[in-house]
Amino acid sequence: MTGLVFLIEQIASGLYILIGVGILLAWRSWLRARREYRSTHFELERQLALYQRVNSATILTLLLEILLLVIGIQRVVAPAIRVSLGNAPLPGQIIEPPFNTPTPQFFSNAQIDPSGVQIGATDPALRVLATPTLTPTPVGTIIPNAPTPIGCNTENASLQVPANGMVVFEPINVIGVANTENFAFYRFELKGAQTFGNFAVLGEYVQPVPETGELGSFLPSVYEPGEYQFRLTVFDITMSPRASCTVTIYVSEPIPTPTPLGQ
Repeated sequence: MTGLVFLIEQIASGLYILIGVGILLAWRSWLRARREYRSTHFELERQLALYQRVNSATILTLLLEILLLVIGIQRVVAPAIRVSLGNAPLPGQIIEPPFNTPTPQFFSNAQIDPSGVQIGATDPALRVLATPTLTPTPVGTIIPNAPTPIGCNTENASLQVPANGMVVFEPINVIGVANTENFAFYRFELKGAQTFGNFAVLGEYVQPVPETGELGSFLPSVYEPGEYQFRLTVFDITMSPRASCTVTIYVSEPIPTPTPLGQ
């Protein structure tokens, strides 16, 4: 449902044009039917003209309702959904560096019981073998051979987090640079299967970030797992895009939380 709302928001301009053309044609049809109704003296022709006028009025009313629906989605529903998604993680709450991997602490006084281990056993059944444990992909993992970033080599728009090829599943703080001469605002956009192959606007911000810093937040858990393009675009006061940076990210399922065993 969210994807449909964002799709309607993206194609709202085209819908306005189509609805406007439909309203114009319905209005002309209604005027023509009214003229025919007034000009004819035959009962059958008057009935046909009246029927045509009622149909034109019905179509005109329906188009006006659709127009109000599109305006409501573009001006009210889509911004409200975007705000709710953007407010889920508050800026500054995510304090874990995305690329830092915690190192388990070593306890020097730990006691190890070697009684059940036989070194040099010839029987394969008695050998102690390390069993590999499958570990989930953590936030900050970079998948190699991701598509090349687009437009990220300028000083006006760049992204450090998310990085190109990054796997994400938890809320993250977007870090980078967004600035230009006569700056107006910058926005986040996402493109993938759930956005119908189009860039969906995630949020807009009106404060420039001339040096590497926090640009906003991104909540990947509302999107289906898969490959997406994440784009940062900077606009000037003429509402023209002056710079952009597009990276490929991979949304994955959240890591399951281990359930403690009962005592």
